[in-house]
Amino acid sequence: MAEGKKKLAFTYNAPVTLTFALISLIALGVNSLTDGRSNELLFMVYRSKISVFAVLRMFGHVLGHSSLAHYTGNMMLFLLLGPVLEEKYGSKCLLEMIMIVAFVSGAINIIFFPDTALLGASGVVFMMIILVSATDMKKGEIPITMILIMVIYLGSEIWNMVTVKDNISQLTHIVGGLCGGFFGYLYRGNKAKA
Repeated sequence: MAEGKKKLAFTYNAPVTLTFALISLIALGVNSLTDGRSNELLFMVYRSKISVFAVLRMFGHVLGHSSLAHYTGNMMLFLLLGPVLEEKYGSKCLLEMIMIVAFVSGAINIIFFPDTALLGASGVVFMMIILVSATDMKKGEIPITMILIMVIYLGSEIWNMVTVKDNISQLTHIVGGLCGGFFGYLYRGNKAKA
């Protein structure tokens, strides 16, 4: 090998992001093999008796998806934004944020929509969208890009929640976005942590 040339190597550059996407893909495959039963048992949050599975679903619902289209729709943005956020805030911090959004959105769904199951990572994706727009936030400053992103993304979700009848949880998107804004404010000016 000539001097100065480096051998290219693949790196697992964003462990939380990549592992999340991989587990979600495996969950989608298992759900297909079990004809939807694995999602109901592990990856959908809904009002039920307290059990080990109910607790797992409070966090695991963000890993499950109803179809390949649902999965790819969430993972495109997740894989785009995750590495940036993981570099900025660190893997441990990003994992904590994901778990908080999962729990909060699951709890809100159980409280306000007891007859509706919640499934998918869109709340986490909305948290990431707002959080990445806040990466330049410093004490005493609010980036205009963050305000515009919040108005565009969260405003459209509020509009859709009121005007569109579909099986998409706009409230979960709003909760995720608000969590992203909160995390951006909380960790403003912080450098990446391991």
